Amino acid sequence: MLERLWAGWRAEYVTGFGPEGNNPPSGGESIFARILASGLPDVDTHIVHRGPLCFVILNAYPYSNGHCLVLPYRQVANLEDLTDDERDELWLTVRDATLALKKAYAPAGMNVGLNLGAPAGGSVSQHLHVHLVPRWVGDTNFTVAVANTKVLSETLNSTAARLRAAWPTKQR
Repeated sequence: MLERLWAGWRAEYVTGFGPEGNNPPSGGESIFARILASGLPDVDTHIVHRGPLCFVILNAYPYSNGHCLVLPYRQVANLEDLTDDERDELWLTVRDATLALKKAYAPAGMNVGLNLGAPAGGSVSQHLHVHLVPRWVGDTNFTVAVANTKVLSETLNSTAARLRAAWPTKQR
């Protein structure tokens, strides 16, 4: 039975953006804050959309093609820490990301959710983010069962280009 699959492309993400990689000490800058401060272009960081207070970035470890995250620029851990303007823009951006995913991928369904706090599964718990995961009937395959691995059919660059092209253009 295959227990490990090599994914060397992930090393850059895991070790990037500072000496702590993606998991800084408690209270430190999140990977998202470090990406924003890096000065790298959106095409290199897989940022799909920028609004005044919130942005959309692809998940570097996607569960399916199109898996993206909506989050405020400001690093906050809890919903109650958002300003009213951040809260409003966050949920409007979740809606727009849903529209873009439906246009770009035509999924049969969608998971939308938050993991607040490390015990809830929040791997970057110091920076609140909403996951949007497109889903299709039968979207798992044998590798999930035998190798605990998911197979994605496109690169993050391709996914980002598709979502940027599908992003709603109407003004709020």
